[in-house]
Amino acid sequence: MMNIADLQARLRTFAAERRWEPYQTPKNLAMAMVVEAAELVEIFQWKTAEESQALDEVTRVHLGEEIADVMLYLLQIADHCQVDMAAAVERKLALNAKKYPPLASGAGD
Repeated sequence: MMNIADLQARLRTFAAERRWEPYQTPKNLAMAMVVEAAELVEIFQWKTAEESQALDEVTRVHLGEEIADVMLYLLQIADHCQVDMAAAVERKLALNAKKYPPLASGAGD
């Protein structure tokens, strides 16, 4: 199981060892995350829906790397802004459940 606090501590150490702290502002991290998100989207660019669901192993590995890049930047943004990721996710899931209630049985069939 992934430990968010541990990952954030590892990311802080990684940045400190490279003296990247002055550059790792929430603004810069968010901009870098968007660049990585664009690289994630690029994997699917021009693929049909079916092709996007049937990736070869090399592409799936590349996809995992881009997903990880986006997630790591998100974790750093949350860390720098003191956002409790677990609490934020739980809150958002609860808000979404209220906003989008389940369909009644048989609805949409």
